[in-house]
Order: sequence, then structure tokens, then C-alpha cells
Amino acid sequence: MVFSLTKRRLTADRLDALARRALGAPLAAHVELTEGMFNTAYRLTAADGREAVLKVAPPPDVPLLTYERDLMSTEALAFRLMAERGLPVPEVLLHEDGLLLMTALRGAPWHAAGLSGVERAALRRELGGVVRRLHGITGEVFGYVQGPNGATWREAFGNMVAAVLADARRFGVELPDVRPAFDGCADLLDEVTTPVLVHFDLWEANIFVADGHIEGIIDPERAFFGDPLAEIPSVALFSEPDEDYLAGYGVTGFSEAERTRIALYRAYLCLVMLVEGVPRGYSGPEREQHVAFFRAKLAEYLDL
Repeated sequence: MVFSLTKRRLTADRLDALARRALGAPLAAHVELTEGMFNTAYRLTAADGREAVLKVAPPPDVPLLTYERDLMSTEALAFRLMAERGLPVPEVLLHEDGLLLMTALRGAPWHAAGLSGVERAALRRELGGVVRRLHGITGEVFGYVQGPNGATWREAFGNMVAAVLADARRFGVELPDVRPAFDGCADLLDEVTTPVLVHFDLWEANIFVADGHIEGIIDPERAFFGDPLAEIPSVALFSEPDEDYLAGYGVTGFSEAERTRIALYRAYLCLVMLVEGVPRGYSGPEREQHVAFFRAKLAEYLDL
């Protein structure tokens, strides 16, 4: 179980009342899903056998990063937009007061599905196609819907970086001076003129597989509208994107400028990972190892 101060747990009576109201049946069983690192999640089984997943937002008094405000509304919006495009996502059954109830997926997370090499290659191609369709969804603002955002991608991404650096100062996280590296490449961001929906957390734990295909994508709470290349840091987590994914997406490679933009987005992810652990209360040897890893990657991506 991942310990985080952001997790808010509900009593069995409250879960039962929610099931009766949203599912029209009493609660027969519930189990907390413990792999998540931000929200609390429960798998609910109603008396009629239906299953649903409930996500519970953090308590209102827990300090959060600037971009983490009202993430559940972002998740509900992303699910709606993705469903309208026919993308594989759970159906949202209820969204209110820091609660998000959705249909349960029957498959397994990609990383736990026991895939062969051939199966994995086929799914990576399928994922590329799914992400291509995801990036067909556009918005009216660059950045996070709830902020930070901006009228251009350069402005929005600059505000996103500034916000996490301000969060670092607020929570006492010492970081290297990264602004010159970001500012020196800011002109490359002007190549992005259309704000497309970016999931930004599309690693294998957030992709469910069933019957040899992608059954569903979950946890789009960190989504924003921006550069489609910003998807690379999570679909190719700290590694180079593979040929199968690129073929499914419909590209063969990246220009030097595009590679630089990808490095900026990877660096931004490292900043978030370095800072978020403090308000969440992460500690211990594993956290220390993660911090050392993210610091090394940050220096690599920004050539510090």
C-alpha cells in the first residue's frame, strides 16, 4: 500500500449509502485499491453483482501542488471528451463533491497482464493508434484547465514550470537552477499552435488489457491541453519510444527540435516527481532512491 497524506478514506456505511444512491442497490462488498499514489480508490460490488470503482479526492486541508487543485474535475472532463470520441475509457456514473464513480474494468493493468513479446508489440501499436485519436481532441486553452494555463503553449508551459518551482520553494525542496535551460529553449514551443489533449500519465499501470486488446485507459486527472509530444514522457517512461508505438501513432522519428521539446517535458515531469513527495509525506530509503534517480534524470534532460 502506498502511504500518502492525500488519501481520504470513507466508512463502509458511507460507501453503502453511495452504492444505494448511484447504483440502486446496497453494497455487498468493497476493497481498497492500494496501488494509486494520490486519491483513495475502492472497488465496490453491489448486491446485484455490478462492480464499480470509486475515487475519493484528498481532504480539503491537505497541501497540494498548484496544478493538483480540483484534479477530479479534470479527470471527469477528460473521460467525457475521450468517451465522445469512442476511446476506451470507463463510463462515469457519478461525479460530485470530490467523488468519482465509474464502471469497473474487467481486465488487468498492462504491467500485470503477463504478456508475451508478440502480444506486447501488438498492443504497443494499438496504443499508438489510441493516442493518435486522443490527440485529435482539442481545447480552448493551453495548459491545465484549472491552471496554470495560457493563451499560447509557450506561455502555458512557462507558467506550469514556474508553478512547480514555486511549489518547490513553498515546500522547501532544493532544486538546481533550471530556469535558464527552460527559457533558452522556449522559442521551440512556438511550433505548437493547437492545444491537444495530453493524458500525461499513460504508463502501463494506467492501461487495462483484456482479450489481447486495450480495454480501457484510466487516471487522466493530470491531463492538460498542449503539445502532443508531451505524451512521450509517460508512454515511454524514462526510455526511448519503441518502433511499434511510433508505427501505431504514425510517425517514424523526431527532429532535433522535437527531441528538445520532449526533453523539456521529461524534465518537467521530474520536477513534479521531486516536489510532490514532500506534501504527500513520502519518506524512507525507497523515496531517497527515487529522489536521486529523478535528480539525475533532470540533469540529463536539461544538460545541467
